[in-house]
Amino acid sequence: MTPTPTTDGRTTSMRALSAVLLPAMLATVIASDMVNLVLPRIGAEFDATEAELAWVVTGFLLVFSVGIPFYGRISDRVSLRRLFCFALVAYAAGSLICALAPDLLVLVAGRIVMGTGAAAIPVLSIVAVTRLMPADRRGTGIGVVSAAAGIGTAAGPAVGGGLGELLGWPALFWLMLVVALVLLPAAARVLPDQAPVGAGRFDLPGGILLGLGAGLILYGITQAQVAGLAAPSSWGSLVAAAVAGALFAWRTARAAQPFVPPALFANRVYRTAVVVAFLAMAVNLGGLVLVPLLVVDVNDLGPGAGALVMIPAGLAVAVVSPLIGRLADRAGTRPLVLSGLAIVALSALFLSACTGGPSPIPAGAGILGLSVGFIFVITPIISAAASALPADQVGVGIGILQGAQFLGAGTGPAVLGALVSARRQGGGGAVNPLYTAHEGAAFSDAFLAMAVVAALTVIVALRMRPAAPSEAAPSGVATSEGTTSEGDRQMARPE
Repeated sequence: MTPTPTTDGRTTSMRALSAVLLPAMLATVIASDMVNLVLPRIGAEFDATEAELAWVVTGFLLVFSVGIPFYGRISDRVSLRRLFCFALVAYAAGSLICALAPDLLVLVAGRIVMGTGAAAIPVLSIVAVTRLMPADRRGTGIGVVSAAAGIGTAAGPAVGGGLGELLGWPALFWLMLVVALVLLPAAARVLPDQAPVGAGRFDLPGGILLGLGAGLILYGITQAQVAGLAAPSSWGSLVAAAVAGALFAWRTARAAQPFVPPALFANRVYRTAVVVAFLAMAVNLGGLVLVPLLVVDVNDLGPGAGALVMIPAGLAVAVVSPLIGRLADRAGTRPLVLSGLAIVALSALFLSACTGGPSPIPAGAGILGLSVGFIFVITPIISAAASALPADQVGVGIGILQGAQFLGAGTGPAVLGALVSARRQGGGGAVNPLYTAHEGAAFSDAFLAMAVVAALTVIVALRMRPAAPSEAAPSGVATSEGTTSEGDRQMARPE
């Protein structure tokens, strides 16, 4: 395989880079979900309430959401090797704290430290592929990273439930510790140590406001799911998030070198990518959360068997993601994204219509289609967004894009979960006339809502229309939509 020169004079190959990024991404995604099925055991051991146990998950997610844009911005100033190694050390330290935790408070603290390291992995993985791989191989590299994320999303509950039941919940964190320590020397060898050239001043106040707003949004959504939207902890957090967002916008407009350059959102390619990523992720994660609940509640499966329903989707994503990456390098972004959204919408509609019977097979088939359709969307959209950005904005741009994905991942399950709860309390049959069973009608309505959101996302994605001849500009020439680059050409490529 042809090596690619790095900025510090060494070379790296896609195989070597993948050998570091794929397991790191896999471990990060697994870590976010692996404790869900063992929370009752943790609660029994530490005599904790459900509200207290929620912090084992919430603490990790809050730091994760705050850290993603920070790491993206810092990667425009600090070398990939130093950042990635710092992230792995923090991840390992957090895993060790969790494995040895004598009480719930220490366990939550360990999860926060884990989240501090884990937040770096997704954004730095995409930045590494963008900077170290040739432009014509970028989509394939992002496809490999996406494959790891897909496997981790599907395997997280199964690994957590199976290993936690067999060896106890601390074994989950010992496993993560070993993975991080094994990856540390490999990352130090493969990733370049030279910092990007030409980085400006770091707008710390702007970064704090952005991170605070993201964290408060996620916390407010989480509290709405647990205590209801009327709870002060929910609406108060959302109001505070709006204030932080307004202050961030004010700071961005007045700072000489703001944390997020306004030119990012002057680029139509990037704007569209952020919105599509948020909405598609909300639908995808909504399905990944609701389908296991459906097969447990409606099909009477146990948690372990319910997790197994998700395995085919993860395997399919692992197989399809690299292929989609290669296809994106050749066929362009717009056709793949529109096709993927159509698959997502049809799969959600299938789940809404066909999951009322005693068999869990329709649920497994629906989530399989949903996951594959999502990969058709997210892999090309990330590749196109990264290619559309100038070199000195790749880090912050990918950080914001993945932050939008993560907010979608928090918003989708929370809103859809609230819809399921409201429909259960209200009773009645499903809105979808094709759904004939009475039990599970609330899930049918939630899946129907997912199909509607996916259809609306198609309208947003249609912004990726072929550029008119008058809009064309040579590579690197500034236009009214931002800097024309490979990403613009990908989205402007005729179908």
